[in-house]
Amino acid sequence: MSKLSNVWVFSDVASRLPEVIAGGVQLGEKVSAFVIGSEDEIAKAYSLGATHVYYLGEKDTSKIVEDYAETMAHAISNGDTNTLMLLGATKRGKALAAKLGVQLKAGVINDASEVSVADGVTAKHMVYGGLAIGEEKIVSPIALITIGNGIFEAAEADNSKTGEAVSVSFIEPKSSIKCIERRAKQGESVDLGKAKRVIAIGSGIGKQENLQMVAELGAALGAELGCSRPIAETEKWMERERYIGVSGVMLKPELYLALGISGQIQHMVGALGSQTILAVNKDKNAPIFQYADYGIVGDLNKVVPALINAFKG
Repeated sequence: MSKLSNVWVFSDVASRLPEVIAGGVQLGEKVSAFVIGSEDEIAKAYSLGATHVYYLGEKDTSKIVEDYAETMAHAISNGDTNTLMLLGATKRGKALAAKLGVQLKAGVINDASEVSVADGVTAKHMVYGGLAIGEEKIVSPIALITIGNGIFEAAEADNSKTGEAVSVSFIEPKSSIKCIERRAKQGESVDLGKAKRVIAIGSGIGKQENLQMVAELGAALGAELGCSRPIAETEKWMERERYIGVSGVMLKPELYLALGISGQIQHMVGALGSQTILAVNKDKNAPIFQYADYGIVGDLNKVVPALINAFKG
C-alpha cells in the first residue's frame, strides 16, 4: 500500500486519539500529532504511534479548539507540500477542519467511512441523507478529513516509544468566539460510539416514565442508552449526544437493541455498523425488521420486563 510521506492528526476528544493516530500510521510514513494538554498527553501520542508531536500548550479554558487553526495551519504549511490531516468527526473537530480548510486552501471531507491514499487522497462518506455512499477525491495539495468511530483499528499503547515534542507558539486568531459564561452541562457525558452494547429508544417507548425500565435493562445488560432524533430533539428526554443517526452518533457495537424504533434510514445509518441488531416493536411491518438479525413483535411494557428478568437470571 502506498503511503504519504507525512500525515497530521488531531483529536479534541482524548478517547478518539488512538484511532486518528492509527489512521495516520496506516496512511503515512510519518505521523505528526498536534497535542493540547499535559506532558502525559505527549507521551500518550508517542506510545500510540506518532513519530512527531507538536505541542500547543496546556489546555486554556479561555480558548476553543478552533482558536488553534492559525497555529496549526502555520505548522502544516511549513511541512510537506502534499499532505493529509485526520481529525475526529466531533462538532469541534469539524469546525476546526472547516477553519483550517480556509486557512490552507484545502479540500475538506467530513464523516469519512473509508480513506485511501493509493491514487491521491480519496474518501467515502454518506450522501443524500444516508441513502447512498459517495466517493470523493481531494485535489488540493493539502487534504483535511474528519473520521468517525471504527474507521481505523486503534493500536495498543507501547510505552517504549518516546520522543521530544516541538513547542509551537500560539498565533492569535483574527477572529474568535469569546466565552462570556459557563454553565454546568445537564446529564452525564457519554461517548456512545465506544460502547460495545447499546439500547436505543424510539417514540414507541410511549412516555418518559418508561425510561426507568429501559435504564434497568441497560444496567442488567451492561449497555449504554441511546435514542432516535425525536426523543432527543423534540421530547428532550435524553441528551443530544445520545441521538443515533445520520446527523448524530455513528455506532459499531457488538449488540444494538432497538426499542420502539420504526427504522427510518436516517436513523439506521447510525446503527448499521452493529454486529448484531435486535429490534422490538409492536408493529410487525416496521422497517426496523428489515435490518434486524432478530426481531420481537410485542408490547414494550411486556417485553422489556421479560428481558430484564432473563438477563438478571
